[in-house]
Amino acid sequence: MSEPIRIANCSGFFGDRPSGALEMVEGGPIDVLTGDWLAELTMLILSRIRAKRAKGGFARTFVAQMEQVMGTCLDQGIKVVSNAGGLDPDGCADAVREVADRLGLSPTIAYVNGDDLMPRVVELAESGALAPFGAATELGDPAKFLTANAYLGCFGIVDALTKGADIVITGRVTDAAVTCGPAAWHHGWSRTDLDQLAGGVVAGHIIECSAQVTGGNYSFFHEIEGRNEVGGGARFGFPWAEVAADGSCVIGKHEGTGGTVNVETVTSQLLYEIGGPEYLGPDVTARFDTIQVEQVERDRVRVHGTRGQAPPSTLKVAMNELGGYRNSFTVALTGLDVDEKAAFAEAAFWDACPYGPDDFAFIENKVVHTNKHDPATQEEATAIWRVTVKDPDERKVGRAFADAMVHTVLAGIPGMYGLGGGPSPASPFGVYRPATVPADLVPQYVHVDGTTTQIDSSAPTTLADTVPAPGGGQVAPDVMAHDRTGEPLVEAALGEFVGTRSGDKGGDANLGVYARSDAGWAWLDAELTVERLQELLPETAALIVDRHRFPNLRSLNFVVRGLLQEGVAASTRQDPQAKALGEWLRARVVTVPEAVLS
Repeated sequence: MSEPIRIANCSGFFGDRPSGALEMVEGGPIDVLTGDWLAELTMLILSRIRAKRAKGGFARTFVAQMEQVMGTCLDQGIKVVSNAGGLDPDGCADAVREVADRLGLSPTIAYVNGDDLMPRVVELAESGALAPFGAATELGDPAKFLTANAYLGCFGIVDALTKGADIVITGRVTDAAVTCGPAAWHHGWSRTDLDQLAGGVVAGHIIECSAQVTGGNYSFFHEIEGRNEVGGGARFGFPWAEVAADGSCVIGKHEGTGGTVNVETVTSQLLYEIGGPEYLGPDVTARFDTIQVEQVERDRVRVHGTRGQAPPSTLKVAMNELGGYRNSFTVALTGLDVDEKAAFAEAAFWDACPYGPDDFAFIENKVVHTNKHDPATQEEATAIWRVTVKDPDERKVGRAFADAMVHTVLAGIPGMYGLGGGPSPASPFGVYRPATVPADLVPQYVHVDGTTTQIDSSAPTTLADTVPAPGGGQVAPDVMAHDRTGEPLVEAALGEFVGTRSGDKGGDANLGVYARSDAGWAWLDAELTVERLQELLPETAALIVDRHRFPNLRSLNFVVRGLLQEGVAASTRQDPQAKALGEWLRARVVTVPEAVLS
């Protein structure tokens, strides 16, 4: 049996800490350096970069990192696998090759593509092969798409590493593929090793967002030692996964780095941006309701027991189109009579604006009561009024809209001033549209040393597709049968006994909630129903909410459909990615048995 392989992460998004690669290569032993640069929004950003610079739709920050660590990686035999190729993996490979030439190095550089469906997206849509992702989504007009990329699996990466690549650059593969690929290559996993592949996917999912598993975005951050030490513990280390031949892994970080790795940081990340227990992917469906997590030593968590089943016959496709143009302004409402001031300011604005509310494709008019009673500071006396508009006509939402607010400042409410700068022109926004496409229509192409190999994306048809799903019901019978009659009750914020991790999945928000104890889980599972969640978070009340149970993790996951409108780039929420949705929930006060807080 092969030895475990230590796979490190140095980036969780396009904009992560640029020193991450150097920290992971020089901070301790690793076998593979990986990073995730791509998100749904990133593909839209890269499309704008490519429009200005041909073949430039990749993450140039990755190229800069390669300049820092390429020599050391080659000397120590550290493989590099990255999805920083974005929309132009070949362009990224060329840029990395230029760096190698400048450094006098000769790595074998491979790139994997085939994910870009733009050249044939209209044809796929017209034939019906490109289908909306779920009944509640629309395909949109393929002729207007700016990007259309299928999520490829890990076996193109496996092929590149088998052919001797030192650096593998991909386009749109799944976030977990950059970890699962090296693990499958090292251990010799085949497409039929579903449990092992599922374990590799879980390892990749845990480390893909860099420091989010080492203490970043952790609900109980105040328990992390040294978190406020500038130049020390305030800089959380990036994670690694030591993946064993059976698919189990140990999650850790380099010694002496800030942050923490514990059962709860791992559980939080497991719940991030998922749906139900079946985590669908191009290589395997990982059963998240079978995962077991245990602390084995300080900053070392073992993840094991993950079962896998056959992947779907389709691949997910992420598409972005230009949705139109948007603009907004924010006005301070200070002191008394806040609502009356908002109504007067609104009337004065529309009187000055050459367009009326009905002239815009979308308008959001909101008063946010951040003001306090008997305020001790001017900030505490201030509420805000915000207006956001969207429309296909750039002129309509441009300066004509923004300037109208300025025209009222001397003839409007007392104490009027704007927040966030002066009037601005309209800005374009993108609309995210998910879809599916048959996997057999989207092969991967692996390019190494001037040769190209085609790798099928479809899984073998002989794979079994059923795995027991423990705890898959709505409420566990043992929880419902627990009688709390006579127990003393107390009022407490949910965050005193549960942690959360929330984020975006297209236009939907995902909200994972986990309990810190068995007593907390008993209460959480029985009490936090969809209806109760909608009471606690009124913004979700009119939306469809799916509830999923993970008793193995003492966790629930809620998917709030449509909370983020047409996706992050189009959302008008103050928190367009729902990153703080969980912290809002934790701030709500509930009545619980006293034992839950023990």
